[in-house]
Amino acid sequence: MIRPGLVVTAITMVGLAVFATHSAAQTSNAPRCGAGVHESQSLGVVGFPDDQIFCPTIADPKEARSFVSLLRGTFRSLDDPSGEGTTIASVGLGDSFGLVRWGGPEPNEGVQLDVVGSIFAQFDLGAPSNDLINADYLIGLPFTFRRNGFSTRVTLYHQSSHLGDEYLLRSDDIQRENLSFESIELLASQEMGPLRVYAGGERLFRREPDALPSKLFHAGVELRTGRAGPFQLVGGVDLKATDLHDWSPAISGRVGLEMARRRSGDHPPRLVTLMLELYEGPSPYGQFFQDDISYLGVGLHFGL
Repeated sequence: MIRPGLVVTAITMVGLAVFATHSAAQTSNAPRCGAGVHESQSLGVVGFPDDQIFCPTIADPKEARSFVSLLRGTFRSLDDPSGEGTTIASVGLGDSFGLVRWGGPEPNEGVQLDVVGSIFAQFDLGAPSNDLINADYLIGLPFTFRRNGFSTRVTLYHQSSHLGDEYLLRSDDIQRENLSFESIELLASQEMGPLRVYAGGERLFRREPDALPSKLFHAGVELRTGRAGPFQLVGGVDLKATDLHDWSPAISGRVGLEMARRRSGDHPPRLVTLMLELYEGPSPYGQFFQDDISYLGVGLHFGL
């Protein structure tokens, strides 16, 4: 059950970003989302392009990115069945590598094929050795399209998830799932000034175990103030719902300050973002897909 207070908090987080649009001077023509195409690669066929044309989502816990977050909330716990008051570290390592882009007719537009890989791991900071709890491994092939402010991403990807050895040794009662699946994801996005909305879904196949959901609905809204010098405020709310949980949504909210470090040659900047994070709903962590969790925390996210 989603608590109304969490939804209000998520909406408030986005509202802060809306308010900031009136106070931040938008002095740069740099794309708000950080995606951008180098002028020398803007037209024609480009092998191994340096950048992306589909902006990564802000609040999706499974978006390929590198980050470290400190989270406190309600998680599954062996020592405390309620899981309340648990502190974990959530760590991600992810990146996208461009294979080929057919650019045009304008810079930042075209179609592109990438390969993307990411690892998401969670560590129990209440354990003496900060036990690894769960690790999710993803690899995929995103095919993206962009024209003006409209963009789409179709991704075929594989995920496998594993419990940590120290966590498994805690008790014989812990049951490990041989969890893996393939999925096809479609996400469509529209940018309108500081606002971005997106929606789509996934179809999972070759699921193991069979209890995994087969269908997923995905939507979200984001706000970026535009850069005043190297900084901008960003915020987003991401919603996912599956048939496994009778379409009860998982809500992820993030808001923070993004700093861009410009590189030579007008290439897209390196990004570092300090985020306030909250989540409530079915767990995004593979081995615990049947559990409900909630947390509040802070994280550092890196655009490499």
